[in-house]
Amino acid sequence: MKKEFSKQWKASKQPRKQRKYLANAPLHLKGKLLSSHLSPELRKKHNTRNVTLKKGDTVKVMRGRFAGKSGKITDIKTKYLKIYVDGIVTQKMDKSKVKVALRPSNLLITALNLDDKKRAAKLGTQVEAKKAEKKNSSKKIDADTKEVKKEKSADKLGEKKNE
Repeated sequence: MKKEFSKQWKASKQPRKQRKYLANAPLHLKGKLLSSHLSPELRKKHNTRNVTLKKGDTVKVMRGRFAGKSGKITDIKTKYLKIYVDGIVTQKMDKSKVKVALRPSNLLITALNLDDKKRAAKLGTQVEAKKAEKKNSSKKIDADTKEVKKEKSADKLGEKKNE
């Protein structure tokens, strides 16, 4: 098996190939994989289902040994696709405490760190864009139904003139 990342790879049912794809992916793609679902309140507020995790976000662990615990993200290892959360530690045999690495898929974002202006703007524009999209789609539907009605009435008038 080749060790390089393949751009042609589409999908596979085999976990071995899925793990290989993730392990060999370049960092710009791994960064996109570091996203997590938003809580229902944030989902309504920002009109998006998931957001890329950033240092300072508050998350809740949904799966695993630490399920139910929450804390702020202290560190992100993009290369390994791992997240470290404040307060989630395990004890080694020599009684020292070590941070536990978590997968982003097992986390739920409960509060966003909006110190980054680009991130805040992106989330703000997503809300505005989706609202505008809904308005435009409803206007298009209204316009389309009006056009169809006009065409039908024009067809009826044409038929009456032909008779």
